[in-house]
Amino acid sequence: MFKPLAAALVLLSTTLVPTAQATAPARPAAQPAWHLGTPPLTTPWTNDVSPTNALPEYPRPQLTRPDWRNLNGLWEWAPAAVGEQPPIGRTLNEQVLVPYPIESALSGLQKHQDRMWYRRTFTVPDNWKGKRLLLHFGAVDYDAKVWVNGRQVATHRGGYDGFDVDVTTALHAKGPQELIVWAEDLTDETYQPIGKQREVGDHGIFYQGSSGIWRTVWMEPLNVASIDRLQLTPDLPNQTLKVTAETSGPAGLDVEVTAYDGRKAVGQVRGKADTELRLPIRNPKTWSPDHPFLYDLKVRLIDRGKMVDQVGSYAGMRSVGLQKGADGKLRMALNGKILFNLSTLDQGFWPDGLNTAPTDAALRFDLEQHKRLGFNTVRKHIKVEPDRWYYWADKLGLMVWQDMPATKTDAMPDPWRAQFESELHQMVDQHKSFTSITVWVPFNEGWGEWDRAATGRIADDVKAQDPSRLVNAHSGVNCCNSHGDSGRGDLIDNHAYLGPATTAPTETRAAVDGEHGGFGLKVPDHMWFGDGSAYEMEPDSATLTRRYVENQTDVLKSAKQCGISGSVYTQMTDVEGELNGFYTYDRRVPKMDFAQVRTINQQIIAGADGTGSGIPNPGPGTPGADGIHFYPLDGTGEDAVGNNDVTLQGGATFAPGKNGQAVALNGDGQYVDTGAALLDTSKNYTASAWVKLNKADGAFQTFVSQDGDRDSAFFLQYSGQDQRFAMSFPGIRALSPTKPNPGQWYHVTGVRDVVKGELKLYVDGELVATKSACALDSSSTGNTVIGRAKFGGNQVDFLDGMIDQVHLYDRALTDAEVRTLYESGR
Repeated sequence: MFKPLAAALVLLSTTLVPTAQATAPARPAAQPAWHLGTPPLTTPWTNDVSPTNALPEYPRPQLTRPDWRNLNGLWEWAPAAVGEQPPIGRTLNEQVLVPYPIESALSGLQKHQDRMWYRRTFTVPDNWKGKRLLLHFGAVDYDAKVWVNGRQVATHRGGYDGFDVDVTTALHAKGPQELIVWAEDLTDETYQPIGKQREVGDHGIFYQGSSGIWRTVWMEPLNVASIDRLQLTPDLPNQTLKVTAETSGPAGLDVEVTAYDGRKAVGQVRGKADTELRLPIRNPKTWSPDHPFLYDLKVRLIDRGKMVDQVGSYAGMRSVGLQKGADGKLRMALNGKILFNLSTLDQGFWPDGLNTAPTDAALRFDLEQHKRLGFNTVRKHIKVEPDRWYYWADKLGLMVWQDMPATKTDAMPDPWRAQFESELHQMVDQHKSFTSITVWVPFNEGWGEWDRAATGRIADDVKAQDPSRLVNAHSGVNCCNSHGDSGRGDLIDNHAYLGPATTAPTETRAAVDGEHGGFGLKVPDHMWFGDGSAYEMEPDSATLTRRYVENQTDVLKSAKQCGISGSVYTQMTDVEGELNGFYTYDRRVPKMDFAQVRTINQQIIAGADGTGSGIPNPGPGTPGADGIHFYPLDGTGEDAVGNNDVTLQGGATFAPGKNGQAVALNGDGQYVDTGAALLDTSKNYTASAWVKLNKADGAFQTFVSQDGDRDSAFFLQYSGQDQRFAMSFPGIRALSPTKPNPGQWYHVTGVRDVVKGELKLYVDGELVATKSACALDSSSTGNTVIGRAKFGGNQVDFLDGMIDQVHLYDRALTDAEVRTLYESGR
């Protein structure tokens, strides 16, 4: 009698999915005893792990059978040499706790080897005789070979996908069966997909590698005719579930699929195996983060009226797509309704198990905290998890952006490109039945990317492989090693630290912020290296929480004004040297006020629905050619229009200028202070000045800015990084096309248009650059200043040169007005 699958998997004690016990090989007396290693940090689950309970849960939740055996536990282990023959019939000198990678403390080894042997024996239960025996390897990093009773039965390449081996013909008739696995993992010595792994963690954004067997190894008996895999795709508009039962054995058998809501059968279909069937589910209950309903499935394989195999499974009914909001902007949608994808960056590393969570409860914990914090999405960052992780995402209600594990950051050479694509498509194929996965991400920040056109083709190939989900061709297309936007996929994804990004959607692609944030806090005795860093360090939890809320408030602004429909905050937990988590790396200390986090997160999801632009009405502004403040700087600090005279700071002086006198600045602490915030930087404004540089090198020099709490609200400047004039926000620059000449006077004007979401730069009366910038405006209350900027809380970017005729306007000047101002010489 089949029970509902969801309940069976939670209880892990039903007839459908019994808890199997690992059967470890006998240990010779001369072999040293296994013992837990000493991680720099332990988690609450470290001491729950032992040789008798190493991940005992059923590892394949979407295709369950009642009879199986777990082969996790103690295995013999030894380093291997190139070309060495398998140690058939030979006891190995050390022990390892499978499935924890050998570098981890939980493995008992806590060391790295490029090549290694695993060995154990197992027995086949008497009631399995007459059946085929299948061995399942959840994952082996990276190259693997398998022998049973001295016979090689498999080879496999790929560190993140599982593989199965039919070992029936290699078995002895009775008694112990010998199983040997060879694994080679060269990590970052090659261009194999490795994600964040490096042989040795670098105290920065890369972490300790994981080698060898790192997911559950298990075995099960099968009939000659059996169901190998289920491909499940919901078709919500047509109220059907597409089901393909892939089988082994005789062709042409029948399959019967029944869907259950609790104990009640709500739909059934019968047809041929290995073909797509459509299971009708009338008036389906939809799956969503708020209501993650899952239907239980029973699938029977039938040969001439006789059932020859039966499996349990589950599926959710939901649709994923793009949809225009009331504001006309294209956004991500779930079940035909716009839903902002609010996510964290989730690395999936553990201080005790590295790539492998210590227990199933630990694996579930991180996802439960996403729900507690008010997130509805997880970006699984350049790693692939065990199937049970996706089961818990399905069950708890979290959308998943699934990354392809990256290779090293530089362009991968030709011999590895086909391997990368093969592993990418294998990842999609093995995971496309999980309800929670809504987005595929082939590339991150251009890591390993070799050609923009190839990236676009790969995105198209993934979309063709799985049309039911969105494809994010390259998360962080604006960053790092990216070759630029291929124009393919369903999303445009920019990264912005501290951010958020302000990318605007197009007619065919939604816009998302694939990474932002990264605020950090040190927690003594809970840091992997005893220290670490983040994109911005905070002194205490209250400040960290405040900065998070401020940053997420800007996410909501970007959603309303620019139209981003997803954001990914860095990150769920600290990882090794990165201290920017909601939790410490050991998952023991929450670092923020979670109630405040949840409140702002819920406000984003509720408010970012595309029903209103959120753009303030800037009003017409003050008319007139001179603006609201005008500083001739003709030997005095007089404001010729307003009432805010300036003072010269740091020894700045007057000298002959463009039009009479001007202010001369030496680039070393000298500037001009207006004494007040003269511009409402949440609305339209314009700043204009005549400037002359003494030098044009790699140093930034700012002409006009207005102080914010941390950074200037805007920068009218010379960008030393680009060696061009610029009208800038932090991380966004409208740049002039050519480098200015030192000693030459230029008329430079910056315009902020909040309605169009643009920054404009004019040089000598001509529009030279326009940059999209939607939501970074703030009501800056710091002083408007001439000749410097503020960044990271510090006064920076002092002008080395002269400045004259400074105008400030509370409106966005038109092209004609800027040209007239330039021609007037003022």
